[in-house]
Amino acid sequence: MEHMSRRIPQPPSWLPIDPYVLALIGTVVLAALLPASGPAAEMAGGASTGAVAFLFFLYGARLSTAEALDGLRHWRLHLTVLTCTFVVFPVLGLASGGLVPYVLSPQLQSGFLFLCLVPSTIQSSIAFTSIARGNVPAAICAGSFSSIAGVFLTPLLAAALLGNSGGGLSGDALLRIGAQLLAPFVAGRLLRRWIGGYIARHRKALGLVDRGSILLVVYTAFSEGMVAGIWHQVTPARLGGLLAAEAVLLALMLAVTWYGAKRLGFGREDRIAIQFAGSKKSLASGLPMASVLFGAQASLAVLPLMLFHQMQLMVCAVIAKRRARDPDDACVEGPVRDAVAVG
Repeated sequence: MEHMSRRIPQPPSWLPIDPYVLALIGTVVLAALLPASGPAAEMAGGASTGAVAFLFFLYGARLSTAEALDGLRHWRLHLTVLTCTFVVFPVLGLASGGLVPYVLSPQLQSGFLFLCLVPSTIQSSIAFTSIARGNVPAAICAGSFSSIAGVFLTPLLAAALLGNSGGGLSGDALLRIGAQLLAPFVAGRLLRRWIGGYIARHRKALGLVDRGSILLVVYTAFSEGMVAGIWHQVTPARLGGLLAAEAVLLALMLAVTWYGAKRLGFGREDRIAIQFAGSKKSLASGLPMASVLFGAQASLAVLPLMLFHQMQLMVCAVIAKRRARDPDDACVEGPVRDAVAVG
């Protein structure tokens, strides 16, 4: 009797299906079917507030000062990444105002602009830089610098650029930023000396806490949106327009980071680090920030960021594999999805 084995079809290695993105989609579906309302909404809101503060406490406690100082010798590279993240991206985000009301609604454009203000990723930038045989230490430091700068720059940029664009950033919102984002982050930095070892030893468990907290933030935000009825504003045409705008944004940033870095005289390995760190946006940092900045409008504000996150993973996976096959470089084996984490 002939034994025949059948293999379950797997997605191609160049197409990373991030399980966490699937979990986020499931959370959105849950909020659509069973939104928290009344006392349950109050409890979810309180838990979400605490989760955001705890997330930024962990961000502060995790960042290594030694790694940051060691990376200062690559200051030109880091300055280039920061310029792409907090100057070029916001300029392109402001230009998206011309798409209202033809392609984007005002609310979606606010979310599109907000996505342009959040810091770069750490994990996926490192993973793709490694796959493409780029400067991994530089990618680590660039991501860390961007995360630190984003805690302060993202709220400031949002206050300056989103004040009249639907964000509604009031004095109370700025106080919430200080209480829920900045204060916990600073506390984590100050306590790192004593708790850094514990956090390093329990990295996996705390990573689950990280992701669970973000899922709670997403559920709370989308529940508020469902109760307020704001999702009726998102039509298939608007969603298609948003995806097209994000595809153009990503293509522009990939071109700017690669050819701009080449024009500035960076070598191949440094250009790879600049491209992957300078063209990405962090879902892990952006979602909690949006819940603080936008309140009940957070569900529409985070939609562009969630879509952009998966788009950047898919496109950068293809680029990383091609960079690895460049002349004079050995091909890096193994599926990209195994190296990619939510960033």
